[in-house]
Amino acid sequence: MRRRMLIAVAVVVAATAVFATQISAMATPKLVGTVGPGFTISLKDSHGKKVTSLKAGKYSFVVSDKSRIHNFVLEQESGGKFEKDLTDVSQTGTKTVTVTLKKGTWKYYCKPHEAAMHGSFKVT
Repeated sequence: MRRRMLIAVAVVVAATAVFATQISAMATPKLVGTVGPGFTISLKDSHGKKVTSLKAGKYSFVVSDKSRIHNFVLEQESGGKFEKDLTDVSQTGTKTVTVTLKKGTWKYYCKPHEAAMHGSFKVT
């Protein structure tokens, strides 16, 4: 009887852990940004689709910076004021930043090459 009780408790604990992980993943969607190695910059959702519109809320930006001459900046152009360098010009690598997006028009760009390297999306 005790053995069955221990097994039942273990199953409940395991199921709770899996459920909590799924809820956490659902709560903060992941967006994938890439800058470089050439003169390219992109922002895609977790399915690899270019981001053009999102619902307001919290997002995890996972940015892969592949060049020491570029960076990845996120800016809210309308509907509020937000601007943040998610990566630095002098460094490469992957960085994760969580941002709460509010309604409006948002832009991502490389600060040294903004005229050529930029994209935008709407948040509703």
